[in-house]
Amino acid sequence: MKITDISIYAGEYAQTSRSKTNKKWVFVKMETDEGFYGWGEVGTSVNVSENFMATAIREVAPQLIGENPMDIDRLWNKIFRMFSYMGSRGFTTSLVAGFDIALWDIKGKVAGLPVYDLLGGRYRDPVRLYCNSWFHGCSTPEDYAQAAKKNLLGNNHNACKLDPFLEMVPYHTMYQDGFISQAGEQLGYDIVEAVREVVGPDFEILIDAHGHYNVPNAIRISNNLYERFNIAWFEEPVPPEGINALKQVKENTNAPICVGERLYTRADFIPILENNLADFIMPDTVWTGGISEVKKIATMAEPYYIPITPHVIPGGPIELIAAAHVVSSVPNFYKLEHAHYLIPEHNKMLEEPYVIKDGHIHLNNKPGLGFELDESKLEKIG
Repeated sequence: MKITDISIYAGEYAQTSRSKTNKKWVFVKMETDEGFYGWGEVGTSVNVSENFMATAIREVAPQLIGENPMDIDRLWNKIFRMFSYMGSRGFTTSLVAGFDIALWDIKGKVAGLPVYDLLGGRYRDPVRLYCNSWFHGCSTPEDYAQAAKKNLLGNNHNACKLDPFLEMVPYHTMYQDGFISQAGEQLGYDIVEAVREVVGPDFEILIDAHGHYNVPNAIRISNNLYERFNIAWFEEPVPPEGINALKQVKENTNAPICVGERLYTRADFIPILENNLADFIMPDTVWTGGISEVKKIATMAEPYYIPITPHVIPGGPIELIAAAHVVSSVPNFYKLEHAHYLIPEHNKMLEEPYVIKDGHIHLNNKPGLGFELDESKLEKIG
């Protein structure tokens, strides 16, 4: 069997339920000479357009034409190593992921098996979730309390994530000095308190720090949140390249630490695992390099007894489904991230919608990924 063609598609989506601007997910369709095809996702990026991503895919795709799609691991390394001298992390691994996921989809269809069976079979069905999108548009503790009452109660989720320190929002994609004002910090505590009062003591509240803080601020804030509100984790307390800073935070906070959204490939997770720098790891299924790499990272973390909890937002439907296949097949798993507002955005692009019920995503047990993108709902861009 040979790969004969790779096409590129874009799917437009609303960034939030209240957003006035849209972005696009980028997908690849890989076809073979025996009629099998697979879908992959290159995802989206904060600062890179779909046309830029499509150009990169077109440059790389000829390296795969004529190859045997069964050779997933070799082809992963073939593409990854093309960029060894120019930077092989982040954007490059996102490109690799698009091809990798499509290859797994093809292999599952050829075998007549779901991807999770090819990965070793299931530990769980369905896959438990936590939600990261129920507080868009909120700006006061009262707003957060109202959103929690409306969205968190009655949906059968038992965990949610939020970033209550609104003053730091401008620094999501940059780092200034790592400080927050006293008023901004207090507002964050007031917001968490308002949510905790609504959801009760057993509901898990996850806090995303987006790498905003310097060491003393991260230590103080994480300890205050844990001691006052029993948060379930404090995520990315310092910028992702700050391994020594993370070590200082980990050694001086009682809050569980989660990292990995902006770490790429299994190599980046070695110092985290070897130095006991995190209680949870969250590799992004696309940014890290696809199904192959997330599975390997999970296996690396398994003997350290560190749970994996993949990051998928703002990814498209193929990323969420691919991540669900991986975490179905590993023992060391916490919960899979999802965004409530993206469910209809995802499903409008699928021929068959996925089902989220009682805080779990249900895969459909069909071969490959089990879900097909509806080409009539997408824009072909290459």
